[in-house]
Amino acid sequence: MSVHKDLIKHAANQNKTYQVFQELDQQRERYIEQAVELCKQGLPFSTDKINQVTNRMNKINLRFVPTMKFVTGEMVQDYVQSLTKQQ
Repeated sequence: MSVHKDLIKHAANQNKTYQVFQELDQQRERYIEQAVELCKQGLPFSTDKINQVTNRMNKINLRFVPTMKFVTGEMVQDYVQSLTKQQ
């Protein structure tokens, strides 16, 4: 019975950790969107907040979550350029 309880506790802890990962992922996406919008307007932007969140995400130790790439200013600019080419 204690093994069963340990498994339940482990699953609950993993779920809680995964929820934190999901929240960080949403926050990272918002920061990326902000950087993209600033870049579109020709305004200065930074990837610092994006990469701070990325670093926190990469420290989460779950086998089933991917390692996130750090974002550079050049990546944002390339993405914005690709959007304008599509139009």
